[in-house]
This record gives sequence, structure tokens and C-alpha cells, in this order.
Amino acid sequence: MEENKKVEVDLDVKKEETQKKVTGILGGIKEFLIDLLDIKHDTNKEGTVQAIKDNISMKGHTAWILVFSILIASIGLNANSTAVVIGAMLISPLMGPILGVGLSIGINDIDTLRRSMVNLGVMVGLSLLTSFLFFSIPLFQDATTEILARTRPDVRDVFIALAGGLALIIAVSRPSAQTNTVAGVAIATALMPPLCTAGYGLATGQFSYFLGAMFLFTINTIFIALATFVIVKFLSFPMVKYINSAKRKRISQFASVVAFIILAGSIYSFYNLFRENEFKKTAQSFIHELKEGGVSIIGEDDKNIDYTNKKITLPLFNPVSDAQVGIWKNRMGELGLGEVELKIQQQDDTEMLAQVKNLQDLYSQNQKIITSRDENIKEKEDRIRLLENELNKFYKDQIPFKSVSEEAKINYDGIEKMSYAKKVVTDFSKIDSIAFFSIKWKVKMPKKELNMQEEKLKLWLKTRLALDTLKIIRE
Repeated sequence: MEENKKVEVDLDVKKEETQKKVTGILGGIKEFLIDLLDIKHDTNKEGTVQAIKDNISMKGHTAWILVFSILIASIGLNANSTAVVIGAMLISPLMGPILGVGLSIGINDIDTLRRSMVNLGVMVGLSLLTSFLFFSIPLFQDATTEILARTRPDVRDVFIALAGGLALIIAVSRPSAQTNTVAGVAIATALMPPLCTAGYGLATGQFSYFLGAMFLFTINTIFIALATFVIVKFLSFPMVKYINSAKRKRISQFASVVAFIILAGSIYSFYNLFRENEFKKTAQSFIHELKEGGVSIIGEDDKNIDYTNKKITLPLFNPVSDAQVGIWKNRMGELGLGEVELKIQQQDDTEMLAQVKNLQDLYSQNQKIITSRDENIKEKEDRIRLLENELNKFYKDQIPFKSVSEEAKINYDGIEKMSYAKKVVTDFSKIDSIAFFSIKWKVKMPKKELNMQEEKLKLWLKTRLALDTLKIIRE
């Protein structure tokens, strides 16, 4: 009995020791995570407020930097160059007024809020004017993929704006501001391309692009300001104090209302974007299923999906029965698209044949163009080959006369003058070319010795120049 009690006591002791070890480990992990993620330590609150206020004004050099950065970003969008757009983001001063809005609401500073809103309006106006003037030039009015990507908001844009705003306000609140520029790039990522695209929409008269881009810019601005507001409240920045208690209460209420509107607008915008994204994803999945089943659908999937009117349009290449359409609608109900309108566009045989004929004509024209181009290329290649052969013949007929004449003068010091020519001769049965060397000797030698010298020179020239035949003429 006593032994059983002793065993139970030992088990209880071991259990308590294990619990203490686990508690110690968990406590250590907790302390490590708190120390790792703590942003309240070393927060420079007064310096942060002053730094944000100093960067709100959009005038002087800041205005010019904004104009040039928007111009560079517009060029990058027009050239479809992400690298150029990123370069513009590195010098963009867009973060000042938006941080000012979030900060002023967080600390109940009505004067800073008013100043931030005015400078935000100036920033938008300068940006739109700059991009409008650039895209007004007819040479730069192509709708590139970089521009089209900014004509409607996306859930990912919201996350970019929110993450950029959080990163920036945390960086600004540190004693060292070395990371401000890098964090500011995230802000510019969410703001610059939409502003440039809005200017493009105004310049080209495509107001749907303008409205879509400005909607995207507005959403991103709200989320950046919201991120600033949240961090300012989390770090317990000191509130602005007013001597007049009634004024203090009124400003506090106003700031609370503005903060609530921004928060509610952010949640509503995010919810709508999320629903639109889910709708398009499900609709694309439905269209993909039909294509996998052998249904020939004309056009791109995105253009066949209308979220605003809750409608999916299917332009079909082949006619389908009403029963088949009913099966598709049932499938839409299974995917959660039961309330979405399904519009089927079927073409009659006459229109179908006309389209096929147009495609055949286009194919024939392209084939003719390709054939003509290939013939031109072949003709030019033949011409180049002929010229190369002629050049080879020309270089083959030439001899290194300068070096040969210098060597001949060394070997035969009696030579006073030497000349060379190539002569084409024919006996009317064949044509041949013969090398002629004309030699003038310095001193008169006996005829026999002169003949021997010329014969030796002839043999040497044949060997030196690898010639079968040549003739020497004595001057």
C-alpha cells in the first residue's frame, strides 16, 4: 500500500516537472516572438509626426519630382516596360499627403487633415495633367497590357496597398529613416500606374478606363491611409489637445466619423472585390468545363463574363439544342451561379459560311505574302552567293605582287624593274588566262647566262605562286 502511494507521489512529481519544462519552453517561445515582432520599442512618436507633416506639402521641388516620375511611369506603361515603371517609383513622392491623412485622423489633428487633403488633390491634379499631356501625343496612344491591367481593381491590389502602407508607417516611426524610400516604392506601386492610366483614359477619350483606374487609385489610397491610422492607434500616438473643450469634442467626433467612413468603405470595397474575383473565377471554371467537353466558344473568357449585370455570354461556333442549354444552366446552379443569366449567341449557316470564307481569304492572303517574302529572300540569297563566287575568283586571280617582287630582287640582284599582268587568250576552242612577268635587267649579261637566269626565275615564280604556266618577257 505504501509502495503504491510512493509510486503515485513520484508520478505526480514527474508530471509537475514536465509541466514546468513545457511552461518554460512555451514562455521562452512567447518572449522570443514578442521581442521579434515588437514595434513599440524605440518608436519615435514626435519625430514621426514631424517627419510626416514635413513631407505633406506638394510644391516646389516635390511637385517637379512628382511630374517627372509620372512622366517616366507613363513612358514605362506605354513601352510595356515594368523596369521603367519601377524606376519611376523609386523617385516618386506620393506617400506624403496620404500618410498625412491617416496620421491626422489617428491623432485628431484637423489642421493636418485639411492640409493633407488639399495636397492630395494637388498631387492627383498634377499627375493626371502630366499623364494626360503625354498620352495626348498620337504616337503614344497604344493600349498596352501594362495599361489595361490598371483599368479595374483587383483584390491583390488591395493587399499591395495595405502591406505597403503598413510597411511605410512602421519604417517612418523608427529613429532611422533609411528604409523610408524602399517602403515608399510599395506605395508608388499601388498609386502611380492607376494615375497614369487615368490620364491615358482622359487623353484617348476612353472614360471607362479613366473611371476604372481612378476607382483603383481611390481604393488603394483608402487602404494606405487605413494602414497608417491602424498603426498610429496601435502605437498610441499622442492626441492633439485643444484648449476649447467643445472644439476638442467636435474634432474628435469628426475624426471618428471620418475614420469610421474610411474603415467601412475599405471593408465594403474589399468585400465587393472579393465577390467579383470569386464570381469571375467560378465563371471561368464553368467556361473551361464546356471547352473541355468539346464546346467551341468564340472569344476570350474574360470578355464573356459580366459581373455588373451578372451575365455570362457564350458565342458558339456550332448550334446547340435547348435541352443542352438546360443542362448547362443546371451545372451553373451547382457551381453557385444559379442567379446568373446565361446568354447563348448562335449563328446561322449563312453567317457561319461567310466567316469561314473570310478566314480562308485571310489565310490565302497570308500565304501569298509569305510565299512572296520567301521568293525575295531566295533571290537575295542567290545574288549574295553569286557575288561571293565572283569575289573568290577575283581574289584567286590576284598574287602577292609586292612580296614576290621584293623576294625576286633579293634572289636575283640583277633585276632592275619587274611588272606583272594577266592576259586572257583563246584559240577558239578554249579560253585560258596566262600570267606575264616583264623583267628589265640592270647589266648586260651574255645571252646564255641571261637565258639561264630567266629560266631559274620562271621556275621559282611557278613554285612560289603555284602556277602551271607563266611567261617572262625581257624588256
